[in-house]
Amino acid sequence: MLQKDRLCRVQEKMKKMGIRQMLVTDPMAIYWLCGKMIVPGERFLGLLIRTQAPAVLIVNELFRFEEDLGMPKGDYSDTDDVTAVIKPLLDPSGRLGVDKTMAAKFLIGLMEAGAAAGYVNGSLSVDETRAVKDAAEQEKLRIASRVNDAAMEQFKGLIHAGVTELEVADQMLGIYKSLGASGHSFDPIVAFGDHAADPHHMPDNTLLKEGDAVLFDVGCVVNDYCSDMTRTFYFRREPDEETRTIYNLVRRANEAAEEMLRPGIEIASVDRCARDIITEGGYGPYFTHRLGHFIGLQDHEYGDVSLANHSLEQAGIVHSIEPGIYKPGTAGVRIEDLVLITPEGHEVLNHYSHDLIVLE
Repeated sequence: MLQKDRLCRVQEKMKKMGIRQMLVTDPMAIYWLCGKMIVPGERFLGLLIRTQAPAVLIVNELFRFEEDLGMPKGDYSDTDDVTAVIKPLLDPSGRLGVDKTMAAKFLIGLMEAGAAAGYVNGSLSVDETRAVKDAAEQEKLRIASRVNDAAMEQFKGLIHAGVTELEVADQMLGIYKSLGASGHSFDPIVAFGDHAADPHHMPDNTLLKEGDAVLFDVGCVVNDYCSDMTRTFYFRREPDEETRTIYNLVRRANEAAEEMLRPGIEIASVDRCARDIITEGGYGPYFTHRLGHFIGLQDHEYGDVSLANHSLEQAGIVHSIEPGIYKPGTAGVRIEDLVLITPEGHEVLNHYSHDLIVLE
């Protein structure tokens, strides 16, 4: 069913951007707006949003469904000219907003047919609206993170001498499903030893050895919403002095950045807070990525926590805080939580300990 409040919020953004009509083609954005997930493959799927007329879902008749979505539907067949289907629905005297996922093969057809007076990337009208989660979305994100916390405790039990990264990763989905998740929100990262110094290491046949770091960057989907968390453990032996120093720096950076979160602060300042702690500790060159990313129906949504993002925190935004230090041959540490910006400040959605833990 069409989410009227979300649609109205998008329409208000469109008006501010000077757009009266907009084609949304991202299936996940369409799902967020109308509650119907359609994966069109190479075929055209579009939600036409207009500020002065009802929205219309344009969909190939291959994807038939009975439910009333609360708006008109424009069906077409494989033998129809998609441009000829869309053009009559548009105001040729106005600009057409398109989103960043619209395929050129469809956009160029509209341009050549003179379907609108101009074309503009209107993605921000949807992206910025999706970034601010409503109460129902916030609760789903809380639940997904609670499941992720519980799963992390079970993942520790997969660790024993001689196990490989892949053997651990291959057991994670079963644990998630036993806890009520429908699947991974992204391919899990399981990194032993020096692999922890590779921020996006994919698990392989590396055997676990005594003294290794054990880094888990994992997330699951519950009720369509994603979780994401990273913890770094050590196997059977306390880390050496430098590794412990690195771990404590990352923990301080994570907790200091989280503590400052509240509506109205510049998002870049959050990244700067964490980065300054790591830089002052002597490891600035080894913190090689942004501090965080937004999350919701997808693990990575529009918006990030970086020095380049000068927008302000708003109540309802949910993003990760995940500082890391990656010094090849020495240590790799990342500690990541999801945090919800609340009207009064913030709520950390993950409750799994930040303590340095040695697994036996």
